[in-house]
Amino acid sequence: MTESQHDAVVVESLTAGYPGVTALEEVSLRLRPARITALLGANGSGKSTLFAALLGMLGKQSGALRSGAVRIFGTAPGQARKQNLVSFVPQHDHIDTTFPITVEQTVLTGRYGHMGFTRRARPEDHRAVDRALEQVGLSQLRSRSIGALSGGQRKRAFVARSIAQGAPLMLLDEPFAGVDRGSEELISTVLKDLAAAGTTVLISTHHLEGVAALADDVVLLHRRVLAAGPAEDVLTPQQLSAAFGSVFSAGFSNPGPGGNP
Repeated sequence: MTESQHDAVVVESLTAGYPGVTALEEVSLRLRPARITALLGANGSGKSTLFAALLGMLGKQSGALRSGAVRIFGTAPGQARKQNLVSFVPQHDHIDTTFPITVEQTVLTGRYGHMGFTRRARPEDHRAVDRALEQVGLSQLRSRSIGALSGGQRKRAFVARSIAQGAPLMLLDEPFAGVDRGSEELISTVLKDLAAAGTTVLISTHHLEGVAALADDVVLLHRRVLAAGPAEDVLTPQQLSAAFGSVFSAGFSNPGPGGNP
């Protein structure tokens, strides 16, 4: 068995970008399974492009993926998504708050990949939704319109949708942006429980507060991987300054768990 088969995610020499812009340059990293990894970088550091690559949304035909390779549990990202190996919690949900869809129905969409073409929910799909709603503390709000939730509650609903999917790799883009402290603490606890149960979690964020208490591993990104490894080894003032520059010097710090700075 090769080393890559022991990793949940393997990115090798990935270079990607857009016309006139190189967003990622020779990026290589490995994510160990059943751990929480924080992908840290300032705005424009390439985090969104890397997530797009992990989701199979960068194509060589479009010119975005210039070189390199990505493997998720040994398979290509597009195939991994078809096999329900990866789930995604976006930063912005882009939902029509006037559309009459309930919290329960929203979470149930996470099961579509298990239902086949009929999209007919089976008892096991409903059980997965029940468990996910309970984990994020929304069981009592299951019949409420998704548009009637607060920002923190809505984020928890989309985390529940990802949980219900049951993928062994969960990607979360800025999961704590714009949420209340209670929701942040609950989501952090849920992610730790998921990792303890075997899920590999990758969180993209530019907020440093609470990372040391949440993440097992950290990747510092600024077009290239500046540092990667256990959180206690990577979260040093020198390396954070290299990733965040003057922004870090102007007031970022690395306290314990808590809300966004």
